Amino acid sequence: MGDLRTAGERPPWEGLDGTDRHAACVIAARDGDRRALDVLVADLTPLVWHVARGHGLDRSTAEDVVQTVWLALLRHLDRLIEPRALAGWLVVATRREAQRTWTPARREAALSDELAEQLESEYGLPEDAALTDDRDHRLWRAFGRLSQKCQELLRLTVLAGRAEYRAVAEALSMPRGSIGPTRGRCLNMLRTHLDAEGGSR
Repeated sequence: MGDLRTAGERPPWEGLDGTDRHAACVIAARDGDRRALDVLVADLTPLVWHVARGHGLDRSTAEDVVQTVWLALLRHLDRLIEPRALAGWLVVATRREAQRTWTPARREAALSDELAEQLESEYGLPEDAALTDDRDHRLWRAFGRLSQKCQELLRLTVLAGRAEYRAVAEALSMPRGSIGPTRGRCLNMLRTHLDAEGGSR
């Protein structure tokens, strides 16, 4: 049917953030505005990507999962009951698709360089711009000793920084107010495990 809006018309999501922005995009996409889908893909693909990678998928398989999830959303767009819950829907859909395609042989791919770089820059785990292989391995081992809940929480709140706490809370079935404190505890545990691995040096 094509884009029903004129090129000069102000998009309904302009000036909005987070779940309000995504809900406006869902509604506009249902009305045929292709720009709205582009915005959703740009905003939320990092979230979908890191959920897929967090389930132990290699890069190629994760890319397939991301594509499958977005295609599933297009098919179910008119049936999404609560547009504001889009991020949570994407997390659940990605988790299910990742679990469907996961094999033990892919587990080694679960920890990516992207996580080390982001944790490094935002939380100062190692402060150097470039991580040595040895330091990488210690960080990965420390991260791997965290509970699955902590690993997923850190992936969603640190790596996929565009995901609001509300969306993360919905995806992990946690109270919204507990996300920040729980993330702090997970980071402290990560630092403890990293110290046990010999620290960042």
